[in-house]
Amino acid sequence: MTLDAPTFEAAKELPDFRLTGPDTLAGRYMRRFWHPVYVAEDLPAGRAVPIRIMSEGYTLYRGQSGRPQVVAARCAHRGTLLSTGWVEEDCIRCFYHGWKYDASGQCVEMPAEEPSFPPKVRIRSYPTQEYLGLIFAYLGEGDAPPLPRFETLEEEGVLTTDSYFRGCNVFNNLESNMDELHVAFVHRASAFATTGLNRDLPKISGEETEYGIVKYGTRSDGVVRVSHFFWPNALYIKGSPDPADTTGWTDHVGWRVPIDDVSHVSFNADLVHVTGEAKKRVEERLAEKKRKKPAPDEPTAAELAEAVLRGELHTDDLTYRPDIVNIQDYVAQCGQGRIATRENQHLGRSDVVLITFWKIWERELRAFAEGKPTKQWASPGSVSATSGV
Repeated sequence: MTLDAPTFEAAKELPDFRLTGPDTLAGRYMRRFWHPVYVAEDLPAGRAVPIRIMSEGYTLYRGQSGRPQVVAARCAHRGTLLSTGWVEEDCIRCFYHGWKYDASGQCVEMPAEEPSFPPKVRIRSYPTQEYLGLIFAYLGEGDAPPLPRFETLEEEGVLTTDSYFRGCNVFNNLESNMDELHVAFVHRASAFATTGLNRDLPKISGEETEYGIVKYGTRSDGVVRVSHFFWPNALYIKGSPDPADTTGWTDHVGWRVPIDDVSHVSFNADLVHVTGEAKKRVEERLAEKKRKKPAPDEPTAAELAEAVLRGELHTDDLTYRPDIVNIQDYVAQCGQGRIATRENQHLGRSDVVLITFWKIWERELRAFAEGKPTKQWASPGSVSATSGV
């Protein structure tokens, strides 16, 4: 441990909070929050897909009315995947024997059975909402809390959504979100060089808030980068839409969602605050970018990052890629191990926000395990309007 650095000792009697399966302490806690599970524009009406969140399978489909719905992964009859079946109106019919379920999970039709049988069968259905171009689901027990709203991203501008895969535990990413210092090294050959974020080593500070954590990265010239973390897994930052474009700033929120214990996906929403002619220019640029789809054989960011981890490439060989920041973060986070261990970590002063993050997780999980009240985190609301770079 670095001399005079803040210290943190994880509670040995608490289960590892990096494990989020359905029967784990952290998994049951995480299921008490809404999570994005899909990019909305990637799911057309009448389509069903299998999804995996926190080591558990589900079926996501969009009914003919346009309404998305998450239900159990398998049919109650013989257990085949419902995602292989057919969407009919706002119901889904099983591929195997035609059992049909409505959005509540109630079986409404069994082609080969007596009419009295369907009302006796129901599968699990989960509260589902579409918001900010993403599909959110509540996967926990009991009544769902209100879906947190990000008022700043509801303002006029150009909203885009996307997602990325990372082949490591979700906490590798969440812990990186507590770390401002890595920008100067991990991203030293990236667009951050043009925005000036990696021009020197920032002084790191931060604190717990009513909604999560606020982090400050103060540069030597006094410029402060402010980042907000909304509990338990959403990061808000500001950024420029394009180094060559001064039409407006973006509000970016990324939700880090476990697929299983050794992989996760980040669902991202970005709003460029532009109107009029500036808005039109941004929309035209985005449309042109969408038309230029990558070639079928072009490697993904994850594939290139894995090649770096195998020693076949270095990130400096990939600075021509528009997604170089994603590749660099993938390498740094997965380079810790698919599940990072703390046993051999030596923390310093720059890790003060990370230590705060760990302490909150310990406190909340301890209260949850003991059946005591956990903190009621405030909705993001318009808090992001106070942020800046």
